Amino acid sequence: MNQKSLSKVQRLKEVLLINLLGEIPTIAFGPRLRILFYRFIFSRIDKSVYIQNGVEFIGASKIELGSDVHIFKGVRIDAKGEDSRITLEKGVALEKDVTIGALDNTCVQIGEGTFIGPGVCIAGPGDITIGKRCLIAAHAGIFANNHNFADPTKYIADQGITRQGIVIGDDCWLGHNVTVLDGVTIGEGSVIGAGAVVNQDIPPYSIAVGVPAKVIKKRGMKELVLNQQNVKE
Repeated sequence: MNQKSLSKVQRLKEVLLINLLGEIPTIAFGPRLRILFYRFIFSRIDKSVYIQNGVEFIGASKIELGSDVHIFKGVRIDAKGEDSRITLEKGVALEKDVTIGALDNTCVQIGEGTFIGPGVCIAGPGDITIGKRCLIAAHAGIFANNHNFADPTKYIADQGITRQGIVIGDDCWLGHNVTVLDGVTIGEGSVIGAGAVVNQDIPPYSIAVGVPAKVIKKRGMKELVLNQQNVKE
């Protein structure tokens, strides 16, 4: 059996199991049944994973779920692209209506203990890495691609895209409706104010706001100086 046929068989198993088990409510032991049988279609699914009813998976054989991952109603995770991979590490929580998409040759990795709020969209095809213990508030958008549009004689949809990727460091907090654009690195411990559009790198432990986002201060600098003085004394 060739690779294409194997892929079709895998997708058939995936559709059958998800349609059969995906809508069973919690009160009817839905989460337990899903973990018991989804292990046959996922790349990896560890113990204590909690998946509510009404969650859609596409390309489950390319999705890895660490222990204690929580996924709530309305979430859609799509890893159907060729050579794609989506990994949710231990303790990741996806609130209602989160969308994660990985197109061809795309890796999306969300680090341990990170919380993704309702209605967040995380989309390739550029690689996206979100660090540990991050807080991503409701309706944020993380988009690792840009459309080319230089030629006004052609439709924008026909001019291709660029894909540089996005990195969000550990312990970052992105406020409500923040947008992160392709090619950006947000340094560890940074806070991005609600509604900001991040189109350039943000240094570690920064507080940034606005459209486009600009750093307005550094976190904890005064406290850091005081602590160093106390050590010397």
